[in-house]
Amino acid sequence: MHESCGVFGIYAPGVDIARLIFFALFALQHRGQESAGIAVTSGNGIKIHTGMGLVSQAFTENDLALLKGHIGIGHNRYSTTGSRKPANAQPIIAESEGLTIALAHNGNILNTKMLHDELSERGYRFHSTTDSEVIANLILASPGKSWEERIERAMRRLQGVYSLTIMAQDKLIGIRDPMGTRPLCLGTIDGGWVIASESCVLDHIGAQFVREIAPGEMVVIDNDGVKSFQGKSDKKALCIFEYIYFARPDSIIQGRLLYEARQAMGEMLAQEYPVDADLVMGVPDSATAASIGYSKASGIPYCEGLLKNRYVGRTFIEPDQRIRELGVQLKFNPLSRIIAGKRLVVVDDSIVRGTTTPHVVNLLRKAGAKEVHLRICAPPIRYPCFFGVDMATKWQLIAAKKTIPEIRDYLGVDSLGYLSLDGLIQAVNLPRDIFCLACFTGEYPVPVQIAMDKLALESLPQEELSEAKY
Repeated sequence: MHESCGVFGIYAPGVDIARLIFFALFALQHRGQESAGIAVTSGNGIKIHTGMGLVSQAFTENDLALLKGHIGIGHNRYSTTGSRKPANAQPIIAESEGLTIALAHNGNILNTKMLHDELSERGYRFHSTTDSEVIANLILASPGKSWEERIERAMRRLQGVYSLTIMAQDKLIGIRDPMGTRPLCLGTIDGGWVIASESCVLDHIGAQFVREIAPGEMVVIDNDGVKSFQGKSDKKALCIFEYIYFARPDSIIQGRLLYEARQAMGEMLAQEYPVDADLVMGVPDSATAASIGYSKASGIPYCEGLLKNRYVGRTFIEPDQRIRELGVQLKFNPLSRIIAGKRLVVVDDSIVRGTTTPHVVNLLRKAGAKEVHLRICAPPIRYPCFFGVDMATKWQLIAAKKTIPEIRDYLGVDSLGYLSLDGLIQAVNLPRDIFCLACFTGEYPVPVQIAMDKLALESLPQEELSEAKY
C-alpha cells in the first residue's frame, strides 16, 4: 500500500519560510516520495520550485535561497491521479484573467474527468494530468467576489476527498473536505501560522499545535489573522489507515497519539490470537509499536528480528538482475543468531496483495526460525480504496480471493491472525462512526459507481496539455 500526499502551508512575515517548508516536507516524507515542491509569495507574484524524488533530492541551498516570501506552501507527492512525471509535481499554479493561485492537494477527486472536460470546454488550459490542477482551475472558474466565495462554491462540486493548502498573493488557505478523510491541523510559529497534514511536523520546526482543522472547514490566514468558515459536514469518514499505517506514530489525530493506538492494536491481537512462542518481533518500521504491545500483553519477550535498510528505494540507480533477484533481502536483513530455532510471533500492519509477505516469511525461515505466527493489525482488506490511497483493484487484493486459511497456507506461516474490526476500533478508542472502513466492509461513505482510472487524463490529446512555464 502506498501513502497519500503530504501538504504544508505557512504565513509568517519576517521568517525564512523556504527553509521551514523544506524541513516540514522532510518530516512528511513518509506520505510521498515521488516528488516535492515549494511555492512562495511576498505579495508580488509566485515563485516555485519542484523536483522529482525525495525532498533532499529535489532542493539545493541555491533553490531555497531564491524562494523569498512570507507566504508559502509545500507538497510531497505520491500519485493517485496522474503518472509520475515532472509536470505532475506539486504545488500546482493556476491562473486566469489576472487571478493566480498555488495549490497543494492530498486526496482523490472522483469526478475529475467530468470537471476537466467541462473546464476545457470553457477555455481553461491544463499543464498536468492531475486532479489537483482540476481543483485549482475549478476555483478560478467559480463565481465569487473573494477567494472564500470561489472556494466555497468549488467545494460544492467536488466529489471525493481532499485536504488542501492554497496560496494567493495575500493569504494562505487550508481546507478539509466535509468527511474529513485526510488529516489537517493548524499551528503557530513566531507570530505566524502553519497548516500541516500531521502534527508531528509542528514539533520538528518549532511550531505549537493549536487544533485540527474540522471536516468541511476552510481556514483563511492573512494580515488580519485567522478566520474560520465552517461548511456543511453531515458524515464523517476519517481514513482508519492513518492510525494503522499512514501517519507517523508521533502524530496526534482526533486527540489520539498514534503510537499509543498502534501499541493497543498489538495488545488486542495478543488477546484475540494468543500463541505459545519464544519471541515477538515487528516488520519494521510501521509495526514496531504494535509488536511491543503484543509482547507487553502476552508476556513474550520482544526482539528486533529484522533490520531494515532505510535507504532502499532512495536511489535512482537501477539494480542489475542479480541484485534485483535478491528482492526483499535488499530491504530487510534477519538477525539469524537471535531468531534461529525460535518460535516467532511476527506482527505486521496489513496485508494487501500478499506479494511481499511470503518473501519476508521465507527470509525468516532461512534464518532458522522454527515457527512463524503472523499477526496483522488491520482486518482483511477486501475492497479497494477510491479516496486517495493507491492500494489495488479488488481482484488484486488477496483477501478478496482467498479465505484466511488459504492465505495462511499461501504465505507459508504456521498461524495467521487478523485483528477484528471491533478490536481495531477498541484499540483506536474513538467512535466507530467517524471512520471510513470501506476497505474492510465495502460500505463507502459516498456512492462509488466506477473507479476513475489513475491515468484517465493521460490519454488526452497532447495539444490539450502544454508544458507549464512559471
